[in-house]
Amino acid sequence: MSSAIVPAHAIDAQVARACDALVARAFPPREPGNPASGSARGGARDQRDYFNPCVANGGKMGDHTPPKSK
Repeated sequence: MSSAIVPAHAIDAQVARACDALVARAFPPREPGNPASGSARGGARDQRDYFNPCVANGGKMGDHTPPKSK
């Protein structure tokens, strides 16, 4: 049996910082200044689903909008 191993590629730190800032803007905390309070919009999976395409697009999100608050 042969298994294909796909190497992971490191992302650029500048792209990661830009995407992290976009995620912070798109998913603000429930209580300003308290990141432990959780997000006002969506959860960790929603944030990941927003961050990953951002990294894939080189730090630019275009028309991808975050989910509405519940």
